[in-house]
Amino acid sequence: MTAQSSTIAAGLTYADIADLSDAAPLVANVRISNIVPLKPEQAPDVPAGYRRVYVEAEVTALIRGEGGISPTVGYLYDARLDSKGKLPKLKKAQVLLFARQGGRPGQIQLIARDAQIAATPAEVERVKAVLSALVAPDAAPRITGLGDAFHVAGTIAGEGETQIFLRTENGDPVSLSIIRRPGQQPSWAVALGEIVDEAARAPAPGSLLWYRLSCSLPANLPARSVRTLAVQDAEAARADYQFVLNALGPCARNRKPN
Repeated sequence: MTAQSSTIAAGLTYADIADLSDAAPLVANVRISNIVPLKPEQAPDVPAGYRRVYVEAEVTALIRGEGGISPTVGYLYDARLDSKGKLPKLKKAQVLLFARQGGRPGQIQLIARDAQIAATPAEVERVKAVLSALVAPDAAPRITGLGDAFHVAGTIAGEGETQIFLRTENGDPVSLSIIRRPGQQPSWAVALGEIVDEAARAPAPGSLLWYRLSCSLPANLPARSVRTLAVQDAEAARADYQFVLNALGPCARNRKPN
């Protein structure tokens, strides 16, 4: 069994929750019933300021996990010590675990060192909302890179349209469209399909589609994406891509797993 440092990070962002939820085949709400500290010689690789413990917990709700879960689970994690070098009070704590099945029945493994968070009502609802978005039939796919970009200049100065195709993990088509008209603010939209229609919109901040884009798109449009364009059109496409990145905003993360 592999230990993980389960530091409970304060102020987790949408991206933090989405990172954990997307990577975890098993998400459960549990109540810690017992902890057994390991001897230092049993865990020589524990970071300074931590103590490895074996945790036993009762599952109060399985939020994600097709294979089910035992009513009680056990796992290792590295608990952060307090200022006096003592373990925190974990017994009876209600926590959310982002994990995978372990090698034996009833054993699980956290997917990251901080993959245990306090199971407050608000946090539970946030996690459920993200997981629902991840398994929805129209869920936005994982973005793996940028494909070709195209730009068509308008008939008057300052007018033009750019389309940028994205590469996705499952091959589903995703594209960005940016339209500029003289005297107007540029507009953009993302299409999850072969055709860009009037239903295409920019994603709402704090949504799964926003997360896929903001947290996956590279900082610049690569040369290969504009290799077939004239110099002026390539510059326009790059400017439009930067407009999209600015509109999306940064992918803020507060997690600091050690």
